[in-house]
Amino acid sequence: MCGIAGQFNFQRREPVERETIVRMARSIAHRGPDDEGFFISGPVGLGFRRLSIIDLAGGHQPMSDSEETVWIIFNGEIYNYKELRAELQGKGHQFRTNSDTEVIIHGYKEWGTDVFNHLNGMFGLAIWDVPNQRLVVARDAMGIKLIYYKIDNGTLTFGSEIRPILAAQNSRPDVDPIALNLFLRFRYTPSPLTIFQGVRKLATGTMLVIENDECREERWYKFIPTPFPTCKKKEETVGELLELYRGAVKRHLLSDVPVGVLLSGGLDSGLLLALMNEQGGPWPAYTIGYGESFQDDELTDAAETAALLGARHISVKLDQTEFERSLPKIVECLEEPIATSSIVPMYFVSQRARQDVKVALIGQGPDELFGGYKRHLGIHYGDWWRGLPAGLRSMAGFAVSRLPRNEMLKRGVRSLGSKDRLKRYEDVFSLAPAEMIDDLFRDDILPQRNGHELVDYWRDLLPQIEHTDELGGFQLLEIRCSLPDELLMYADKLSMAHSLEVRVPYLDRTVVEYVQRLGANLKVRNGTRKWLHRQVCQSYLSPRILKGKKRGFAANVVDEWFQSSFNGALREVFLDESSLMFGLLDPKPVRRLLESHQCGRQDNHKLLFSLVMLEQWLRGRWSRRERLVSAAQEGMDAVRLAS
Repeated sequence: MCGIAGQFNFQRREPVERETIVRMARSIAHRGPDDEGFFISGPVGLGFRRLSIIDLAGGHQPMSDSEETVWIIFNGEIYNYKELRAELQGKGHQFRTNSDTEVIIHGYKEWGTDVFNHLNGMFGLAIWDVPNQRLVVARDAMGIKLIYYKIDNGTLTFGSEIRPILAAQNSRPDVDPIALNLFLRFRYTPSPLTIFQGVRKLATGTMLVIENDECREERWYKFIPTPFPTCKKKEETVGELLELYRGAVKRHLLSDVPVGVLLSGGLDSGLLLALMNEQGGPWPAYTIGYGESFQDDELTDAAETAALLGARHISVKLDQTEFERSLPKIVECLEEPIATSSIVPMYFVSQRARQDVKVALIGQGPDELFGGYKRHLGIHYGDWWRGLPAGLRSMAGFAVSRLPRNEMLKRGVRSLGSKDRLKRYEDVFSLAPAEMIDDLFRDDILPQRNGHELVDYWRDLLPQIEHTDELGGFQLLEIRCSLPDELLMYADKLSMAHSLEVRVPYLDRTVVEYVQRLGANLKVRNGTRKWLHRQVCQSYLSPRILKGKKRGFAANVVDEWFQSSFNGALREVFLDESSLMFGLLDPKPVRRLLESHQCGRQDNHKLLFSLVMLEQWLRGRWSRRERLVSAAQEGMDAVRLAS
C-alpha cells in the first residue's frame, strides 16, 4: 500500500525534472511514511511513497525486472499473488522478492495488459515498458484504489490523489461547473470528472495506454454477468456464497503487520468479524460512539457483537462540537467535496485504529450487491408502478408531490415512471431534478449541455447490463460508479490520511461476479432487503442484530447534528454574502432551499449538506494556496540540498 505519482512527456519527449517528481511524491507522504523511491529516465518520471504491509524488506519501489525492461509503481494489494507467482514460475519466470508487486511485473511480461484480468485485488498502478516506450496506468476492477490524471500540452501527470498533480504545476485549476453541477445532484463527482477543470479520475476497471505520441483510455474489465442456467435452491446458494466469503476473508487477511476490523454494529461488519475468527484472532474491533445521549445507538450493538465473537472492542467517542470543528480538516483530506455524513466517523475511527494496526477490514459492499438501500425496493418493484394505468399514476404522483417533506418518496415517483432504463437509474440516484440543480447556478456559469452526462458515461457499460434484470442492472452501475466514486473514495482518503490501509473483502472479484449472476428474488424478497446475505448471517449473529434497523456508519446521528447546526454556524454559510459558493451559485434559490427546509415544507437536508460541503471545500481551497506555494518552495530547496 502506498501513494504513486508520475509524469510522461509523451509528445515533446523533454526530460522530466527530478525535483518535480520528488515534490509530487512528497505531497502524499501521509500515504507512505515508511519509504520513498524514484525512477527518472528521459521523458518519464515515477515517484513512490510506501506503507509497508507485505514483504517488509523486499518491496521497495519503483521496481523492475532483472533486465530493467519493465518498471512499476503500484498502490494496493494483490490477494492471489502467490498463486500467480507459482503459475509464472512454471512458465520460467524468476523472482527476486516475495512481494506482490513483482508478480505484476512478470505477469505483464507474460500477458501484456491482460495481466489485469488475472489480478484479484485492489490497485492503482503505472507500468513503464522500456522496449516499447509505453506507459500503462490502470485502476482495479472495483475501483477501490484511485488514479487521478491530467493531460496538458503533450504531458501526462498522474497520482493516487489530486495533490501530486497540483504540486507539479504552477497554477491552480478552476472549478469545473459541470462537475459541480453533478456533485450537487448526486453528492459526489462521477468519474471521469473531478471538481477541478482538466483534472480527471480514471474510471473503475479502465486504463490509460500512452505510446506513439498518443494517449488512449480503454476499459480492460469487461465482465458481463449472465444469469445461472438453472434456478438455484436456497441451501445451495447460501452454501456457495458462504464459501466465497470465507475465501475472500482469508485472502484479505494476508499481511505481515497487525490487522483489525472497523465494526459498525450492523450485519455486514459483524459477519466479517465472525469470518475473520475462522482464520485466527482475537481481533481488535473499532467502533465510533457519540456520547451519552447516543450511546445506545451504535456502541451497544457493536459491543454485543464483539463480545459474542470474542473481539477486543475499542470505542471512539465523538460529539457535535468535534464534528463541527473537524469538518474543514476532513474536507481537505478528501480533496473533492463529498456530501455523505459518514465521512466524519470514518476519519476518527481510522485515526484510532492506526494507533494499533496498519490494516483494517471494512464491511462495505453488501448493500450495493444485495439491495440494502430503500432505493432498491423502488427499483425492484418499479415494474409494478409502471404497469399502472397512466391516469392512475398521474393522480398518485400529483398527490405525492403535494405532501410536505417526503422527498425520497417524491423522487421515487418521479424517477420510476421513466421508460428509458439508464435515465430511470440516473433519476433514482439524483437528490433533486436536473432543472432544480441548474437553477441554483448564476447565469452564464453552466455551458450548453444535454444535462445527462452521467447517462453518457454509463453507455460504455451497456453491454455489461444486457443480461441483468432491472435490479441487477442498477446494482452493476452502483458497483462500477457510485460506490467507487463516493464511498470507496472517502474510505481510501480518510484512512490513508492516517496511513491506515483498509481492505474490502465483500468486493473480492469472486464474490462480486457470483452475486451479479443471481436474480433479484435472492436479493429482495417480500420487501426484505439483502435477503440472501441475511441467510448467511443467521448462523453467526444474534437475533437482535439481525432484526436491527439499518443505520449506516453513524449517518443518523451526524445527520441530526448537521440539521441542528442550521441554527448556528452552518446556517451562516447561507446568509453570509461573502460565502465563496455565491461566486458560482445564485444566493436567492439557495436561500429558498434553506427556508423551505426550516419551515417544514421540504426535507432538503441532503442538498443543504452538499452546499455546506462545497463552501467548506472552497474556503479550504483558497487557504491552501498560500500553504502549497510555501511547501513547494521548501520542497525545491530540499531537493537542491539533497543533490
